Amino acid sequence: MKLLWTKRGSWGLLLAAALGCAGMGEYVWADTLPETPATAGAEYRLAPGDLIFVRVFNQDPLSGRTRVRPDGQVTIPFVNDVPAAGRTPQELAKTMEARLRDFIKAPVVTVFLEELGPAQLSVIGEVARPGIYPLERGQGVLRALAAAGGLTEFAHKDRIFLVRAGSPGRIRFTLEGLSTPGSRSARFRLQNDDVLMVQ
Repeated sequence: MKLLWTKRGSWGLLLAAALGCAGMGEYVWADTLPETPATAGAEYRLAPGDLIFVRVFNQDPLSGRTRVRPDGQVTIPFVNDVPAAGRTPQELAKTMEARLRDFIKAPVVTVFLEELGPAQLSVIGEVARPGIYPLERGQGVLRALAAAGGLTEFAHKDRIFLVRAGSPGRIRFTLEGLSTPGSRSARFRLQNDDVLMVQ
């Protein structure tokens, strides 16, 4: 009878563990993600918070500084709101030239990036100090966890998830993978508005 109880208890534990894993939702392991090509030579794409200088040749009243709003747009005299986030400065300049043709003959527009907007990420769950933290360009996951005071004693070291806007699922990390130099987890780079969640 005692043996039967032990077997039932074991099955109960296995069932609970399986249900616990099923409740984590869809995710992909960070170490299984394909390598992303180096973007060192890629053109910078504007993001909310960036400060730009728009110069319209021979049109000083239309030239000046403006900041990319949280909705990703900038406001320019005559043409009002223009989508800017996700575009290169050159692409934005071409769009402005096209819109200004109704008001100016053969407009020539140049856009310069003057200041990068502040980037941030959220760290929630089983960390010592959950909150919103400034994000440095090229920052990794382990550094973000350290900024939040590290994992609590209740944290599962293999249940570190990243949620990224525009991505359908979550990316899962382990503390061991993040701490292994050269691993894909260690080389993974955070982006503005990422959310790190430790269970």
